[in-house]
This record gives sequence, structure tokens and C-alpha cells, in this order.
Amino acid sequence: MAADPLSTVRKQIGLRLAEIRSSGPRLSPLDLHARMDSIRQLAADNGLEAMEGLARCSAQLALLPGHRVAMQSCLEHCGDALASRSPTDCTAILAALAVRLH
Repeated sequence: MAADPLSTVRKQIGLRLAEIRSSGPRLSPLDLHARMDSIRQLAADNGLEAMEGLARCSAQLALLPGHRVAMQSCLEHCGDALASRSPTDCTAILAALAVRLH
């Protein structure tokens, strides 16, 4: 079986997400936005559509009131987004996030 060609990218994104989780409350909304946008760009550059969509949504939510709760919910869905191999998974993940936030 061939190795996953995106494993390095998934690992890089995982490390960035772990850094966000560990820094958590110390990060400003603008810093959260910038970090999630960099994850979005990395995902977009490598065709990880579900992660790109979730990171885009997360970056936007980081700038809104209640961003701490929203970001926690977003981070809980990142594992699913990283494991996604289907472009349609993005819609399901964002729908699950919307349900959690409302």
C-alpha cells in the first residue's frame, strides 16, 4: 500500500492546531484569525477541501463575539476534516458545526 502523500501536510496542520489548543485563551481574536487563515491556505494549497472550509469558517468566527466557544467547537471538528477524503464532507462538517453553535 502506498503511503499517504498528504501525511506531511496533515501533520503540519495537526501541529498548528495543537499550538492553537495549547495557547487557547492567550490568543487574541486577530491572532486566532491569522492562524486559522494560515491553516486554510495550507489546506487549500494541498486540496484538503473539508479542512479548508472548516478553517475558513473558523477564521471568520474568531473575529465575532463568543469566539472562544465557537473556536472550541471548530477545533473539535478538525480531526474529521483532516481525515476527510471526500469533497462533500465539508458540507457535513460545517452543518454539524452549525448545529452545535445554534
